[in-house]
This record gives sequence, structure tokens and C-alpha cells, in this order.
Amino acid sequence: MSAVMKVPDRIRTSARLAAFVACVAAVGGLTACAYRSAESGMGAAPADPSPIPVGLRANPPTPDPRVGLAPGLFDAGEAAWNLRLVSATPPTEPFVGKTNSDLAFTGPYAIQGNYDGIQIWDISDPANPVSVVTYVCPASQSDVSVYEHLLFVSGEGFGGRLDCGEQGVQEEVSHDRLRGIRIFDISDITAPEYVANVQTCRGSHTHTVLEHPGDDENVYIYVSGSAPVRPAEELSGCSGAPPSEDPNSALFRIEVIRVPLADPASAAVVSSPRIFEDLVAPPQHGPAPEDRAQMDDARAQGAMVVEVMGQQMALPPQFVSVMLDSMVVLRGGEGPPMAQDTAALHEFVNNMIAEQMGGIDPNAGPTQCHDITVYPAIGLAGGACGGYGLLIDISDPENPRRVAAVADSNFSYWHSATFNNDGSAILFTDEWGGGGSPKCRATDPMEWGANAIFTIEGTEMDFQSYFKIPAPQTPEENCVAHNGSLIPIPGRDIMIQGWYQGGISLIDWTDPANPVEVAYFDRGPVNPDRMQMGGSWSVYWYNGVIVNSEIARGLDIFELTPSEVMTQNEIDAANSVQLTHLNSQGQPIFEWPATFALAHAYLDQLERHRGLSAARIGSIRDELAGAGEMTGSSRSGALRSLADAVSRDAAGSGDAAKVRMLADAVRALADAGM
Repeated sequence: MSAVMKVPDRIRTSARLAAFVACVAAVGGLTACAYRSAESGMGAAPADPSPIPVGLRANPPTPDPRVGLAPGLFDAGEAAWNLRLVSATPPTEPFVGKTNSDLAFTGPYAIQGNYDGIQIWDISDPANPVSVVTYVCPASQSDVSVYEHLLFVSGEGFGGRLDCGEQGVQEEVSHDRLRGIRIFDISDITAPEYVANVQTCRGSHTHTVLEHPGDDENVYIYVSGSAPVRPAEELSGCSGAPPSEDPNSALFRIEVIRVPLADPASAAVVSSPRIFEDLVAPPQHGPAPEDRAQMDDARAQGAMVVEVMGQQMALPPQFVSVMLDSMVVLRGGEGPPMAQDTAALHEFVNNMIAEQMGGIDPNAGPTQCHDITVYPAIGLAGGACGGYGLLIDISDPENPRRVAAVADSNFSYWHSATFNNDGSAILFTDEWGGGGSPKCRATDPMEWGANAIFTIEGTEMDFQSYFKIPAPQTPEENCVAHNGSLIPIPGRDIMIQGWYQGGISLIDWTDPANPVEVAYFDRGPVNPDRMQMGGSWSVYWYNGVIVNSEIARGLDIFELTPSEVMTQNEIDAANSVQLTHLNSQGQPIFEWPATFALAHAYLDQLERHRGLSAARIGSIRDELAGAGEMTGSSRSGALRSLADAVSRDAAGSGDAAKVRMLADAVRALADAGM
């Protein structure tokens, strides 16, 4: 059966199947176990790191209480360690049973994306979030970002409409379809005004807002679209041909949108950088033992199994049954489908998959990024781009340039990136299974569906370690590494991260070679009998609280609790950092105001890791307490004297860098007159 054969209307579920294929193309592939630096060619697996002194010890509860939690939607069993659940708020009525997605923050508000639109919550009282806006506007997956009075929302689904209509779009080519970025004016956040959209050839699966230093007139949006290229009849200039055939191809590129702040309605694509140029297909790993067994069982039960980018998958029965009926009609037959119809459909699907892949050389690298995290303070971005992790120079915002790339056969789908605060390391996540599969089972390798941490030396990324939540999850729970953000604990690199139905996990990766889990929260499966989507899509720290977008259950808010791995002083110092807004893909640099909590936080860390003697730590605590009781010039003088003495302590310390941080914090207190 030819791919160009005319197909009846009923088989035009192919648009939906194409979207399904694009989604599952994220799932892992072939067997290998090598690490590779793309810029320097294939290399051996990294050597084990040299022995280092014993680092952080967390002492989690045993047995792990996350194992065996009772199932339920809003009444599932819960387990928490070093985190306190402050509130759990169910979705507003229009979004019950719909998929919640990503989060952004502005002022006292949390903006939560949903496949059917957006919800805005007032979280000024974390114990009682208040719904401010429920805005129905379908177009998966509605990733959200903010800047000043503007809200940006991603749209990639084939049913999204320019007018936000709920009736969807049925036609294969339609000028009513929205695939790109919606722009809202939220000057009055209780009444968002839809002011513009920017259409792109592959839609916007995710996007990144870049606030570029020195440019006060514009913000920039980096668009990552992973869906098939739309036809030119729908959006002029779109081409899915390989770049070798069409230099204007929509493949192997991202889109850069410039948004003039004075006139956001004039926002437009200004460049399409090909940051994937010359990358080759990355090494991949094969299916896990349970996945291989499932495909064998599916075949035995008559399911149609196809291959997408090296990954075997069973097509959903709802697609297969409708299309098999169409195959009967196509050959002019009647009655139930026959073996020849199944064979014809299998050929048609394989041809369609090849067409969706655009005839791309199977040895080529990724054609798009999944997510890009910009860190304007250091002029770099981290690109999580399917088969690669990229380091990108963003000094010219309209023309980002790849400077390094790494691939790893233990990684299936590079999904997101987070820098540490000083930009010396970067953590990538692997969304093995595409987010809709259970990939934290007891039999799943700990290096698959995990985080990978790299140090950054100039433009080189050097692999250090993996981290995956240690508690095995059930086959009824979709679980894999997903979105998170840094928490501004001074002197440490600590990240809160969502793992879908694996819950949320707090990770200390100050030592990038030895990440340690220091807190968690988890619930039992949404459904006890089958895999049903739920869990943490994304969880971020914002102005003293930790906010979790729960796919099925709504909005959770947490707070840190003091423990042997995190003191109240460290928590108070973190909470002294106050942001005007937060987009996790536009990473802010954390800077701490001068507070006694900051000085005590560094002192607590020196005590924990024995960076100074117990006697000296006690003496410094006493002097800080004494200075705190003073006022005016007496306080400033006492603090300056203490800062000078602490600076001298660095020479004999086991952690000279941390002692200098303490000295600087005490000196800042003196300068602030506090």
C-alpha cells in the first residue's frame, strides 16, 4: 500500500496518531552503555571519581515509607520526610479530570497550565490558595511563563483554536488552528486579555522567556516544538523536508520570537537558529526487561506493534479498530477486518511514521529541543534536546549558538536542565518513557529515567554522576525524572524535583559526584488497577514555599522543615530571597540579603562538615549573639572585628571557601548596620 494512496476520511485519525507517535518518540531505543561527548567523539565510560572525604549523610527512614502507599485520587496514602504539606487544593471544576502542566509565578500568584487552559491562584496565604482565574483555552500542553504584565502560553495540540473555542479543529488544514505562543496582557490578573499569538511550524511544546541584560525594550522567547511540521497551506513557509532538500526546513531548528514590551501584539519570529547542525544519532539503550515482556505479550494478544525511532510500541486499540474498519472500506469489502486488512494497515502506519519523520537520515541527530533553560547571569543556556544535552551561548539573544553537546546511552530523552547557582555545574533530566509510563519499577536500571550531573569547565561538560529516586514505584504509577528548580539554601546546591507519581524529591548536589536525597513527599497510585496519569508535573521553590503542579489532584504547597541535613537558619536564609516573578526555564541568580540567619547558616554548615573546630564555632556563635544585642556603631564595629577574625580562620580550616563565605556574610551585616 502506497503512502500516497487516498485514504477515507475515517482513517484521518492519522493526525491524532501522528501526535501520539510524536509523543512516544521520546521513549528510549537500542542497547548500549557508553558515555559520549559529541564534540570530541565517542569515548569510554568515565572513570570512577577519586576517593573523597565522607560528605553529607542524610539517614532517611527505613523501611522507606513511600513503598506500599494506599491508592486513591484525593484520598491516597502519603509519606513525607523533611517536608510539610501546607495545603492540597483540588482543580477548579472545568479542569477536574484534565491534565495540569507547568507553573509560573508573579507577585503573590501561581499560574498553572492545563491542557485545557490556565488557572491562576493567589497563594499569599499558602494554607488557603484562592482561585483567581479559570481560563478555558484548550491547546496542549499550555506551558506558561510571565514577564511584567505579559503571560505567554504554549500551544501544540492539533485541536487548539485561535479563538480558544472548545469545539477543537477537525480539518487537517485549518486557519483556525493555533500552534505556537499565545500572549495575554495580565495587567489586571483577574481578567487576562488575549492580545496576540505567534504561529510556528511545529507548535510550541515548551518555551523559554529570555530577559536579556541590557535590553529593556524586548523579551525573547525560545520555542521548542516537537510535533510534526504543519502543511504550508496552513502556515506559509512551513516545510518538513530535510534541510539538504529545503534550506528553510522547519526541522533541526528552534524559533526565536522577539516581543516588544511596548507593543506585544507585534511579536514575531525573528530567527530560526539551527543549533543541532552536524549532530549525529546518539547512542541509545534497549527496553527494560518488563517492557520487552509487555511487547511480547501484546503481540501474542494480537496487538499491532510498530517501531518509532528504535522504540517498539503497541498502538492504542482505539486507533487500530477505527483504521482497520477503514481498510475494509478502502478495498471495497464488507464485514469484519481480515488478515489482509491488518497487513495493509501495518504498512500504512509504517509509511505514515516514515513520513512524519520527514524522510530524515536515521543517523541524524535531534530535530528539536524539548526544553531550554536560560541563565542570563552567566550568558549560557542548557538545552535538553531529545538525544543530547547542549550548552548554548545566548550572548546574542536572537542568534543562540551551541558551544558543547553531550550524549549518554543511559539517557533516552533529554528533557530539562538546571544550572547550579554559580554556573559551575548543570543537571539534566531524562524523561524515559515520555512521562506516561512506569519507569521507577524495582527492575528498572537506576541510571535510566534519572538525572545526570555535569561540571562545566569553560565550554566543556564533564559527567559526574546520576541520581534517581531510590524508592521503587508500582507498575500503576507513571514515574520518571521531570521538572524542578533550585532552592536558595546559601552555600549549597539543592533542588526540588517532580517525578510524576514518584512524588517530589529534594536533592543536594553540592558535591556533583555524590548527590544525596534529603527530603521527599509521595502519594499512592491514582488508580489501584491500572496505570492512570497523575503525580508531580513540576515543583518549584518561590518566595519561601514549594509549589507542586499535581497532574490529576490540583495544586500542592509545601514548606521545608528543619532537620539534621538542613537547619532553621538555612531555611530562614533561603526565605530571605524574594523574587518578583519566576519562570523555571529563565533561571534567576540567587543573591542573599545581609541577615544574621545567613551568617548562622554558613556556621551551621561548617559545624555539619567539621570545617572549624567545635570550640571555634561556639565562640563565633557567642560573638554573633553578642553583636545582635548591640546597636549602631558598636554593632558594626563588633561585626567587622569578627569578620576579620573569621577571615584569618580560613587558613587553617577544612573548608576555607565556606569560612570566607561566613566572613563575607558577617562583614555585610556590619556594612548594613544591622
